[in-house]
Parts: sequence; structure tokens; C-alpha cells
Amino acid sequence: MPLAGDSQLPRLARSVKHQAWLATPTVVFALMTVGCTASYRPGLGELMNFTQMRHAKLWFAGQEQNWQLAQYEVDELQEGFDEVVRFHASHKDSPLPLSLLVPKIMTQPMADVRDAIKAHDERSFVTAYDELTAGCNSCHQAANFRFNVVKRPVGGSWFSNQAFTVGQ
Repeated sequence: MPLAGDSQLPRLARSVKHQAWLATPTVVFALMTVGCTASYRPGLGELMNFTQMRHAKLWFAGQEQNWQLAQYEVDELQEGFDEVVRFHASHKDSPLPLSLLVPKIMTQPMADVRDAIKAHDERSFVTAYDELTAGCNSCHQAANFRFNVVKRPVGGSWFSNQAFTVGQ
């Protein structure tokens, strides 16, 4: 003998199934993001290794007067400095916060490099690049990393798998 409301069960079951299908993407997305909540934080050494690479590639691009590539590399260099400030505002070995040191020391040399690139001026680029390099070393000294000295790349390219000349 059917109970009262039994005629509603098939429609109710369909409604529950429909709601479950609608909720599935939301649940799947929520489960996917659970593992992403602990975001990756690069170490200062990792960021500095990328900075050294960008510094070298900036030099090679400027020497070949590949101003578009030089602009790209200086943008990448700035992004790296921003990440140092963001992820390592202070450092255990530095008496001063990196969030103050990096902008204070690097802002003007970076602006000078950008100006030289924009002007397509090789002589100004060399001067600005050397000032940038001196800024890196000043920052290292101020942060108690004076043992890490940066200089112009010389000799063969570390990046023999990349063409630095225009139009390659």
C-alpha cells in the first residue's frame, strides 16, 4: 500500500540528482584549491640566483644593442627585486630590512638603466649598468652579504643557447 506522498518520490529523486550535479563542480573546485592554500615561497637564494641570471642577460642584450630584450630583462630584474621585498622583507643576517634596502639602493640605478635602454644609448647603458652593479654590491654589503660580489659578465656567455643579437 503506497504511503501518502509516494507519488512525489521520483520527482524528488530527480531534483536531488539535479542539485547534486549542479553542486559537483563547486565541490571539485573547492577540493582542488585545498592543496593550493599553502602557496610557494621562494628562498632568498633562489631569487638572488634568478637576479644574477637576469643581470648577466641584461648585459649581453645591452652589448648587442638589443633594446627590446634589454627592456624585457630589466623588467624581469625589477620583478625579482619586488619578490625579494615581498617574500623576504627582513632577513635573519641583515641588520636592516630588505624591504627598505632594496628600494632605497636599487630604485635610481634601475631608473637609469631604463632611461639608457629607452634612449638606445650604449654609452649611457654601460654607465647605468655599472651603477646598477655597484648598487647590487652596496645592497649586499648593507645586508651583511659583502662576500657576494657581482660584476660585469666577461668572456663567453653562460647562455650559449640564446641569441642576444637583434633579429636572431
